Amino acid sequence: MERPLTVLRVSLHHPTQGPAAFTNVPLQLQHDTSPLLVGRGRDAHIQLRLPNLSRRHLSLEPYREKGSALLVFCLKALSRRGCVWVNGLTLRFLEQVPLSTVNRVTFAGIQMVVHVEGGTSLEAFVCCFHLSPSPLIYRPQAEETDEWESIPQEQPPSGSGERALGHLGFLHGPSQIQDDPPQPSPGGGTEIQFQREPPDSLLC
Repeated sequence: MERPLTVLRVSLHHPTQGPAAFTNVPLQLQHDTSPLLVGRGRDAHIQLRLPNLSRRHLSLEPYREKGSALLVFCLKALSRRGCVWVNGLTLRFLEQVPLSTVNRVTFAGIQMVVHVEGGTSLEAFVCCFHLSPSPLIYRPQAEETDEWESIPQEQPPSGSGERALGHLGFLHGPSQIQDDPPQPSPGGGTEIQFQREPPDSLLC
């Protein structure tokens, strides 16, 4: 029996560029379980026309958690000069975070809301795109900067430590984006330090 595909319903908005930034975005895209690349490069699966966007800015990476039949996702930041804001967390280069059912994302001035409708198929998933004429996230935009290293970082509460994502059991592992397809990496993962949502003045 054919298993249902996971559906990602993705709403997009840019406050100044409008629909012009999303000219190459299809209404619907079916993708296998390799990482889905977002950026301005020709090899990006979702190409966005913004000059301050990296060629590979972020990726949506499907995996299956141990003991679960559902396909779930993490979002991984791939830009060296910018960052991505996801549900109150600021991700730097190669940091990643699991996605929940509803996710608020900003990067390069773009506002993106991702609704995940889980499915059990491990072969593919579907992205359905909607261009929103009005803002999706009512907060100041995160601005890109080449000097984010100098921004003071908020320290986590004492004893919180770091949360590792290595137990997630990625189908293709947290990808090392390259020409060859990602190889399975049982238990592989990149540790990141979760940050609270910084004050608006400190957003990258």
